[in-house]
Amino acid sequence: MQTHDSDPMQSHEVMREVLKKTSAKQVASDMNLSLSLIYKWAEPPEDDSGSGASSPLDRVGQLIRITNDVRIAQWVCEQADGFYIRNPHNLPPTVTLIPVTNDIVQEFADMLATIARASADNAISKDEAKTIRRRWEELKSVTEGFVKAAESGNYGPLKPETETEP
Repeated sequence: MQTHDSDPMQSHEVMREVLKKTSAKQVASDMNLSLSLIYKWAEPPEDDSGSGASSPLDRVGQLIRITNDVRIAQWVCEQADGFYIRNPHNLPPTVTLIPVTNDIVQEFADMLATIARASADNAISKDEAKTIRRRWEELKSVTEGFVKAAESGNYGPLKPETETEP
């Protein structure tokens, strides 16, 4: 099966690419697993007429789908020194751009206000840091929704309004 650029890679394809730059023998040794199992993770699953084995990537994906809890994805992203942002599923229909950009500016202002309140005493507690993190994640999410909608062409040029007779 061939994927298009916009299609997400299958887990075995990801593993195949990873093993081009990482020693399968080292992975097997460090994980205390057989070398053949590591190579099977890079093969298509058996139901696609391959001999691949369910990889850790498949298991993580399954766990996220079963629990519907993004904290798992967040944890995985943190292991790679990154962060998780959920993609918007329901892009807004074509709307005027000004109110949407105002929403982003408001989210940014809210985040800055949260930071200002937390730092007013010249120290940030763990709870304050969690609140800042939550506001930051919300800002990233709102902005990602805007970018996805823009990429989808939702913010095309406005059509001229037709004049109505008095």
